[in-house]
Amino acid sequence: MHEITTLESLEALYQPAPVPASTVKVADHITPHYAALIQASPFLALATVGPEGLDCSPRGDLPGFVRIADPKTLMLPDRRGNNRIDSLRNIVRDPRVALLFLIPGSGTTFRVNGRAVLSADPELLESFAVDGKRPRTVMIVTVEEAYFQCARAIVRSGLWKAESQVQPSALPTPGAMLAAVTAGEVGGEAYDSAWPDRAAKTMW
Repeated sequence: MHEITTLESLEALYQPAPVPASTVKVADHITPHYAALIQASPFLALATVGPEGLDCSPRGDLPGFVRIADPKTLMLPDRRGNNRIDSLRNIVRDPRVALLFLIPGSGTTFRVNGRAVLSADPELLESFAVDGKRPRTVMIVTVEEAYFQCARAIVRSGLWKAESQVQPSALPTPGAMLAAVTAGEVGGEAYDSAWPDRAAKTMW
């Protein structure tokens, strides 16, 4: 294995140096154009770090679910999930976060690096209510870096192409995966059958 152990040897492999467009796009706040990307996005990946290591988890909601409070501040409601709260545990202990926004149909992705705190302020939670259901917490992110990513990864992957979609029947179901890792104690066909109704009742 030809392991790369120094920055010099790494940078030697990636020449020429980045063109200006790759570096000048980085802002320390949300610009009006960058705000348009956030407002169009219904999905992001949230990366956090804690004593146990790294975590990256999906966050999805109606387009524009991340609120731009001001050019330096984003607010993200924590909707119902599995209550593992891996990301939230990390934020309480280490505020560093990274967000990667996806926009269906667009090759452009958008990245934010910053620091976050969690709020359980009742008025703030109520302002994010959907169908009368409030999130349990809201993540408040102070923006340190914000920039868009070029479309190569999305284009190469064919992510938004209809022909790229994988039929669910070709993949193992959640119930099957749970049954496999628990020797049948959890999951199975009953889990899969019950999930759509359970999810519909607990979406918010």
